Amino acid sequence: MPILSHEPDIYPAQLFDSLDEHVTEDAEWCALYTLSRREKQLVRLLRSQRIRHYCPTIEKTHRSPNGRLRKSYIPLFSNYVFLLGNEHDRYTAKTTNCVSREIAIHDPDRLVFDLQQIHQLVQSGCHLTPESQIESGTRVRVKSGVLKGREGCVISRRGERRLLVSVDFLQKGASVLLDDVDLETL
Repeated sequence: MPILSHEPDIYPAQLFDSLDEHVTEDAEWCALYTLSRREKQLVRLLRSQRIRHYCPTIEKTHRSPNGRLRKSYIPLFSNYVFLLGNEHDRYTAKTTNCVSREIAIHDPDRLVFDLQQIHQLVQSGCHLTPESQIESGTRVRVKSGVLKGREGCVISRRGERRLLVSVDFLQKGASVLLDDVDLETL
């Protein structure tokens, strides 16, 4: 099976840039927990129906059995797609045979803030590492460099100092290597 090229992981592309335009009285955020390995299929179906969504994807490089380098694009949070829509949009998503269940969001403002940060990290082109276990650490804001303005926790992984940006709702996140940046504690 051929490896597919990178596909959009957000619809519309300016979802987080002009969020006020997209939020209406009946539109609310929800997390869709997908069946195993169905995130991209769901995203394609949602995009074809023009339903607002976000499923962050990152590039993964690996070697094939014959030694060639292969690039693939995998969801940062396996089995999760975030949808901004009304009751009809959620129903449409659940009838795609890709969704296991819908998870209600109790603090949508915090979720949107976390997803915006993740989106900005993905867009920055930095190499992200999925983190499934959130550890306690010092909360910081980056004051300089490519990551300026990002907030997260400083963690140590394999002797490297990393910035962990988490989605508290999922208890998952992504980390990026911190190279000579100024940090301020929050």
